[in-house]
Amino acid sequence: MKKLLALLLALVMVLGLAACGTSTTTPTAAPDNAPAADNAETAAPTAAELEPVTLKIWFHGSTVTPDASEKVMESVNAYLKDKINVVIEPIWGTWGDFDQATVTALAGGDKVDMYFTCNWSADEYNKYAKDGYWVKLDDMLDTYAPELKAAIPQGIWDCAETNGYDGLGIYAVPGLKDTATQNCWDVNGTLLAELGYDVDAVCAGHLDYYSPEFEEMLQKAKDLKGKDFYPLLIEPVVLERMVTHSSIITGDLSSGSVLSYYYDAEHPSKDIGSTIVNKFATDAFAKFAAKTYEYAQKGFISPSCQSTATANDYRTATQSTGDYLFGTQSYAFGCELDFSNARGIDVRMVPETAAYMDCTSGQGAMIAISATSANPERALMFLNLLNTDPELMTMMNYGTEGFTYNKNSDGTITFIAENRANYSPWTNGMGNVRILPPTDAQGVDFWDRFSAYYDAAEALPMGGFIFDSSELSTEAAALSNVYAEYAFNLMSGAVNPDDVLPTFLSKLEDAGINDFVGAAQEQLAAYMG
Repeated sequence: MKKLLALLLALVMVLGLAACGTSTTTPTAAPDNAPAADNAETAAPTAAELEPVTLKIWFHGSTVTPDASEKVMESVNAYLKDKINVVIEPIWGTWGDFDQATVTALAGGDKVDMYFTCNWSADEYNKYAKDGYWVKLDDMLDTYAPELKAAIPQGIWDCAETNGYDGLGIYAVPGLKDTATQNCWDVNGTLLAELGYDVDAVCAGHLDYYSPEFEEMLQKAKDLKGKDFYPLLIEPVVLERMVTHSSIITGDLSSGSVLSYYYDAEHPSKDIGSTIVNKFATDAFAKFAAKTYEYAQKGFISPSCQSTATANDYRTATQSTGDYLFGTQSYAFGCELDFSNARGIDVRMVPETAAYMDCTSGQGAMIAISATSANPERALMFLNLLNTDPELMTMMNYGTEGFTYNKNSDGTITFIAENRANYSPWTNGMGNVRILPPTDAQGVDFWDRFSAYYDAAEALPMGGFIFDSSELSTEAAALSNVYAEYAFNLMSGAVNPDDVLPTFLSKLEDAGINDFVGAAQEQLAAYMG
């Protein structure tokens, strides 16, 4: 329980700090009294003493064209040359290609210096740290990234700790972004109004996935738009967590979640049992799978959402064109403004649950240094600068002034739409978003409102719990195979759960799910004391 209180305090403190502004000091070397890293005989050299190096970094969720990237990187690299004498070559992974491409690159030992990682991508942070793909950073931070170490609160660093190949430690830099999780319905308000609904009234209430009213709205949209229109745009794994009110267990399978921790949707800090269970063996999952299959049979869910090969690309493309009624969204404060501008529709976010805090968000977007990097120290110096220098973070995230945005007298920026469309990295996937200037759509007080929103989030009773499954590698491998065969199809409505779920549950038992769940619950009980 003490760990839970410490986590909550640390996450609340960072929001207050974010609202107070950030330093624009540019780090060029470690302070004289910084302890040296184990693999460095002396402190980091000054910028003038540094040899030039080129660093490759692989981002996620990007919409960036080659021409736009070249133009922005020209300014970025001119800036970096004067600061730490590096050239950055970004690889702009998309929602569709990132998982397969990075797994292939990592397996092949490609000479990429840094990768986006997290607890939900295919290059899953905890597994890849355990397997030796990421550089352990603990002994390097004081020397090569002292400002970064100070900027990120200890509670976030604690959530980044994992049992990697070199023992317990930090194997990636966590992004300082949203510090709470909230799954919402992404509502196309423009279409909802076209259907004759009072958009404000609908979005002010609760959208019940199982209700006749929810189905009626889907059917009206289908009837209006035709048989090739699919009103329910889902990310299956997010949809399941949303409607069953279950949280990710950090340290679960790298390929997906077989564990569930259920929480109270209105008051997440309320203890309703603090039990970890096999998610697929619950009544909540059976009810969810049955309703999702029913919606798919009625033509509400596209077949493209039901294939792992096409789901991400289809969802991204369909969001961009606004061709949906309801979607699923892991919420980041203010994202509806960005989505409305990008999609040309009125996007509303309707919470399915209250916002809550745990270690999921602490590992939700990270940058790891690859074990294949020839210059891990320089890579960490770059991440130090990126996360503490507003000018560099703004260029990397928003592009360059006069090309992708213009500055306003009140301190906000206004995007140049035609160029921003070609240079739109995923903001939360890059690092410390809290040193970015607010946009005109967000308003000058955006960061104050941002802080107020996350201040109100409640901590789950399990707090910063991280499951260590390192002693269950055999079970984890077997469970991953079974999960890959059945889980996505059930969560996307592609198969009838009456026919498939019993077989799935039987195979999970054969693969060792009971031992896996039992170990997780035993560790949680010990953690909570």
